Amino acid sequence: MRTRTLASLGLLSLFATHAIGAEEPIGIAPVALTEPAYVFDTAEQHGIKVTVLARELARSFGMAFLPEGDLLVSERGGQLRIIRGATGATPLLDPAPVAGLPQIEEPYRNGGLHDLALHPDFAQNHWLYFTFNKGEPVADVSEGERRRSAVALMRGRYENGQLTQVQELFAGDYGSTSGSRIVFAGDGTLFMTTGAPFGSDAQQLDNVYGKVLRLNDDGSIPADNPFVGRQDAHPAIYSIGHRDQLGLTQHAASGAVLSVEHGPNGGDEVNLIQPGHNYGWPDYSFGRNYDGPRVSAVPVAEGIDQPLLLWVPSIGPSGLTFYTGDKFPAWKGNLFVGSARRGEVDRTGGLERVVVNENLEDVRRETLLTELHQRIRDVRQGPDGLLYVLTDGDDFAVLRIEPN
Repeated sequence: MRTRTLASLGLLSLFATHAIGAEEPIGIAPVALTEPAYVFDTAEQHGIKVTVLARELARSFGMAFLPEGDLLVSERGGQLRIIRGATGATPLLDPAPVAGLPQIEEPYRNGGLHDLALHPDFAQNHWLYFTFNKGEPVADVSEGERRRSAVALMRGRYENGQLTQVQELFAGDYGSTSGSRIVFAGDGTLFMTTGAPFGSDAQQLDNVYGKVLRLNDDGSIPADNPFVGRQDAHPAIYSIGHRDQLGLTQHAASGAVLSVEHGPNGGDEVNLIQPGHNYGWPDYSFGRNYDGPRVSAVPVAEGIDQPLLLWVPSIGPSGLTFYTGDKFPAWKGNLFVGSARRGEVDRTGGLERVVVNENLEDVRRETLLTELHQRIRDVRQGPDGLLYVLTDGDDFAVLRIEPN
């Protein structure tokens, strides 16, 4: 196994920025993961092997490991897939999707099936939770308009390769939705992110968009949520002022919940989520609009929480996890963040490794896997103590990272 050069990855050309009068695309030419594995060096874990476990998933978005080492993968195309023996020597993507998933359409943008999470007592109750955007039940949409959708949380019993007893636990109103993530906290409650990339919904308490929500495992509202009892607020809201949150995790040692969100053009953030707090969007941002001007005259204000981590220019963050295993001793306690692209240039994504101190403050950073030119959609730690990465782009692949 040797380090693969750009040529061995099938990179044909690097397109320049627009010349005067030209219409050439900006970015890297399509890159296929043609090798079974790739080897790289990194700053603190010298020598890693990246193995391709599966490819050609239909717009993959989220992952969840089953106790025995099989891996569930959600496809925004509307299917739930399983890689059998994902932690073993001969992983195999089952050609048939998991049975029992309700029909999920893709209204627009980040529609389709999103995140996956096992109930903390999955070994006993077999509850699998998932989120998706459901389309507004209208006969047609006027010309020039886009069909609205609503974020929804559902669960079903996963046993013997199929889902049964599928039920909707929670749903928002119809509007301009985005992607969502879910994670169970140590107290058994479930945190759920929603997006509000456009408009002022993130600052309005009468809707669930641009928020972090907190629910009980049956979809009901915890009595100690910060806005419970207010007539002007949705009781599921835990925090407000978020743009497009596509990563969510809990720090096991402290119990802190962290989310990662896209700024527009720059201003990507990792935030420490606290009850009732406001994170600023769209009134305050470190980002710029896509045509250049700043989103806000100043990025900070009294009563607005500042991010733990910030990226300018944008990295397109998605997927978020702390490494707690023992296979990579030099990475223990590090935060990993997926990246779709840097500075609005396609096929420049990678995996961000952030060393944090005991207060979750940024100490140093390293970017991994940039040589593969993939959009990283999700990153999870497997039950084997290795890292697993989900790509979203030309290949839609699952990768396993292990010591070389």
